[in-house]
Amino acid sequence: MTTLAPTARDRSARAATSPHRAARGRSRRRRVLIWIAEHAIAVGLAVAFLGPVVFILLTSVMTDQQSLTSDLWPRHWQWSNYTKVFSQAPTATWLTNTVVYAGLVTACTLVSSIPVAYALARFRFRARNGVFLAVITMMMLPPQVLVVPMYIMWARLHLTGTIWPLVIPCAFGDAFSIFLLRQFLLTIPEDYLNAARVDGCSEVRVLLRVVLPMMRPAVVAVGLFAFFNAWNDYYGPLIYTGENPDHWTLAVGLAGFKTAHAVQWNLTMAATVIAMAPVIIVFFFAQKAFIEGVTLTGVKG
Repeated sequence: MTTLAPTARDRSARAATSPHRAARGRSRRRRVLIWIAEHAIAVGLAVAFLGPVVFILLTSVMTDQQSLTSDLWPRHWQWSNYTKVFSQAPTATWLTNTVVYAGLVTACTLVSSIPVAYALARFRFRARNGVFLAVITMMMLPPQVLVVPMYIMWARLHLTGTIWPLVIPCAFGDAFSIFLLRQFLLTIPEDYLNAARVDGCSEVRVLLRVVLPMMRPAVVAVGLFAFFNAWNDYYGPLIYTGENPDHWTLAVGLAGFKTAHAVQWNLTMAATVIAMAPVIIVFFFAQKAFIEGVTLTGVKG
């Protein structure tokens, strides 16, 4: 087969398009550099936050010998580490206890805090400002101050060794949740509530049928705060369930797992990934309502 030599017109057209391609390439590189310059701080923070997470993920699939070396990339992807975590330690029990603990704390916090926040935001009574000041004062009280008398009280009730000393107080309201919900409720116009009262709704129906659907972003934000705090809580479960391994949560069990397998960092990192995954998944699906609730809260004081 014979090949046709490029004509003068083809050579001139190619010569004309090559400067345009070079110009487009320079323009593209310039836009990339400008974007990096404008977002340099965000990129740096993203690398700083994602770096440890990537390190944990890579270490969790390494072999036991490689996890102790300076290699950052797995030579052999050992996915069986995630099954070993459940076979060599009662991780399933810790995970179940954590889900129960976080779920109960979240439910009790919402059920107890929403009515109190509604009363502080919409009811007019003489001691309202004093009660709200007491709520703010409780936010500034460190939990370590009350740990000794609270532990003595729960020990006399024979509830130590379980998660109930951590769940029951949430049924009486949470100061930060009440404050957050109260600030959001102040942004809801009073006309909606008055219209429902004119139609014959009681205050309970006004709260459940009118106010609660409108404060969904704040409820989601408070629920996520309560869930994350309970899921990551180490101090409380360590004090009250430390004597009973059957009631350990993931935070306490993970620390014990690390002690029991001090040289098996691959298994420790795999257990860490298991502990982080539910929190990341929950936030991924609820981040829009969470951000909206935090943003809108506190517009009116």
